[in-house]
Amino acid sequence: MTNSFVEKIGEGGFSIVYKGHLSNGTIVAIKVLKEAKSNGQDFINEVASIGAIMHKNVVSLLGFCYEGNRRALIYEYMPKGSLDKFIFNHKNNTNTNNSRLEWKTLYEIAIGIARGLKYLHQDCSATILHFDIKPHNILLDFDFCPKISDFGLAKLWQRDGSGVSLLKGRGTIGYTAPEMHDRNFGEVSYKSDVYSYGMMVLEMVGGRKNIDTSVSRTSAIYYPHWAHKHINDDDDGELLKNICEEIMENEDDEMLARKMIIVSLWCIQAMPFNRPSMFNVVQMIEGSLESLHMPPKPILSLQKD
Repeated sequence: MTNSFVEKIGEGGFSIVYKGHLSNGTIVAIKVLKEAKSNGQDFINEVASIGAIMHKNVVSLLGFCYEGNRRALIYEYMPKGSLDKFIFNHKNNTNTNNSRLEWKTLYEIAIGIARGLKYLHQDCSATILHFDIKPHNILLDFDFCPKISDFGLAKLWQRDGSGVSLLKGRGTIGYTAPEMHDRNFGEVSYKSDVYSYGMMVLEMVGGRKNIDTSVSRTSAIYYPHWAHKHINDDDDGELLKNICEEIMENEDDEMLARKMIIVSLWCIQAMPFNRPSMFNVVQMIEGSLESLHMPPKPILSLQKD
């Protein structure tokens, strides 16, 4: 399928992705897992979690290979690649295909991801917790329709009201909810994905990492805290422009940016019970800006204001 792995299109900590073709000519992405110390549980998780899912905002698993130590997953090919290429470092990127997206496109991507997570949390027979929502794991098709990918850390959860039992923390630093590392904040649940979604949407708006030690002012190191202060004090839209890296051309752009920020700030509340469900997130982000109110300031800042 890959013509002896001739075209690599991506690489992560545990896998390499190659472009391939099925016998009928369909282009696919083949994720080959690197040799791992585990017994293949992450691989089984991914097959079990995504194998039966059919949703426009979740990448489709077309097949897999499990032969000895060789494991591979065959996915639909997403020609635009991952979301991170379009929101980070685009000013220094000479590839015009990876330029900054328009606000309307960013907004539609945020809605699509929310709908995909709502499906995983509420519309499957058992709730699927992804545990690694981040721009790198959101893939885009020709029309920039987002699809959630990489279910290697996913876990099935029966809706019995109990928390999820984890032997160790999962996810990527900067996106993981506080309860993933400290149970004093609450139990691990679908609200942990909500937190990751909120952190990701903030990065989509700002075009920068949420924790950035390269900025000149220490007050801006922890972006969510800085964004909350600026949008809360903003009366005429001028402070909003400081939050967003890209220029807003009209009032619609400003409205979309403001809505995405407020919703994401609700999602990253430290205590899980203060975060909305993804059902509520979809309602909030699709609803009117006037119906939203500011959440409390994020308490997990790296420094006092």
